[in-house]
Amino acid sequence: MTGRLISGRYELAQQIGQGGMGQVWTAYDQRLDRRVAVKLLRPDRVAGQESEELRRRFVRECRVTAQVDHPGLVTVHDAGNDGDDLFLVMQHVDGTDLAEHIAQHTPYPWQWAVAVAAQLCAVLCAVHAVPIVHRDLKPRNVMVKPDGALTVLDLGVASVMDTDTTRLTHTGMPVGSPAYMAPEQAMGGAVGPYTDLYALGILLYELLSGNVPFDGATVLGVLHSHLYEAPIPVRSKRPEIPEPLEKLVMRLLAKEPKERPDSAQEVFDELAPLLPARGAPTGMLDPTRPFLRPGAPWPDRAGAPTPVPAPPRPAEPPSATGTSQIARAVDDVKRLLGEGRVTQAVDLLGAILPTAEAQHGPRSTVVRSLRKQYAATLMDDGQFRRALPELRRLADERSAEAGQADPASLQFRYEVAQCLEQLGEPAAALAEYRALLPFYENQYVASTVGNPGTALELRRRIGQLLLALGDRAGAHDTLARLLYDAERLHGPGHPLPGEIRRTLHWLGQVRR
Repeated sequence: MTGRLISGRYELAQQIGQGGMGQVWTAYDQRLDRRVAVKLLRPDRVAGQESEELRRRFVRECRVTAQVDHPGLVTVHDAGNDGDDLFLVMQHVDGTDLAEHIAQHTPYPWQWAVAVAAQLCAVLCAVHAVPIVHRDLKPRNVMVKPDGALTVLDLGVASVMDTDTTRLTHTGMPVGSPAYMAPEQAMGGAVGPYTDLYALGILLYELLSGNVPFDGATVLGVLHSHLYEAPIPVRSKRPEIPEPLEKLVMRLLAKEPKERPDSAQEVFDELAPLLPARGAPTGMLDPTRPFLRPGAPWPDRAGAPTPVPAPPRPAEPPSATGTSQIARAVDDVKRLLGEGRVTQAVDLLGAILPTAEAQHGPRSTVVRSLRKQYAATLMDDGQFRRALPELRRLADERSAEAGQADPASLQFRYEVAQCLEQLGEPAAALAEYRALLPFYENQYVASTVGNPGTALELRRRIGQLLLALGDRAGAHDTLARLLYDAERLHGPGHPLPGEIRRTLHWLGQVRR
């Protein structure tokens, strides 16, 4: 495939990575005369409608990922499809991956390990604020550049592959790397920022001890260790490691998410006192250097290149006035959504809403319709933090007017719960789903909504969240009853019962 031209622009040069669903290549951007990295995914590896679902999620995740602005993340340049392949064009990062860096510096200085973990915390803070969960944080997905700065790769790709994992992989195994997989991820529970923190703990343990804490001859054996075995304290292998650092690692590796640190920010704050003192860098590919000499050019030169100024921001359009302007804005939103330009549609809807409210009133049909579209578009753009208050307001207003059992009110509340789940608030999401379930299980409401599968999906999410919160007995009870009803509705060969059986298998209660 060397020499193949992707999208009429990116000439593939050398394959540098291969996985079950695709490849990674170095490539040449003919238009801008630069090296890039191109990831190719093969939707044809999954069947039928699942292939289309993979395509849809790939485009969405690329769009969301491109919105994250942090120097520790690889820059996304382009995305799309070329024939049967989906492609993602990224910044080409010079340096070596962290796995090779560890191998070249054994034993890895614990001060370096602290510096690596601190940089990763900074990246995770930015990622989780979006919110995005990486799902596959490991040394092979971290590049160490010559100036010591880290760049995290593959953000968003794992989440594309990890929706209804049984359907997309046909392996019955969760997507991710078993050696770095959190217990809730292995069992098919809800993932969140706490999942990435567990992977960070595994990575930090490996940096300090030279090996991952859980190893085995089979994937199933490794995942079993994550679920049930305690890691050996790292100071038993390297007594010079500070005790506070060992305690932090053990907290990150807690089996239950609620026992881990609350956020990447909290982890960074605990690492900060352990960072190396400011001084001269020790050499190339030194991950402590960004902390020792922040912002210094590498290698040291008499002068640094003049930074290219950012292009001026375009002037904001004048406020729309009158019904005709609002109508034109609505037409523009429809056109933008049809072209896949979701972020622009969000901005336009946000700009037109205040004018529409001033002209028609906050509870008018026009404004209500715009706000519904605004909330839906925010969710489609992955902006769950901004969508949440809009959906809560819509749910409260609709419930006050039509009652709590009204289908539109229930749908808004369902989306509120989805936002909370995406934002890494499993307890709040669980409470919302549980409050909704009786309405969807009620025969009258179910017939009104016309989708008996909604109640099953609610119960599946409740089971996943119970797992994420460490209530394995409650999760087993919920999922065991769900398995019976899912098989009655869909048949035993449907992917949903298969996924539930896999989770129950990990809970140690059911054997396939």
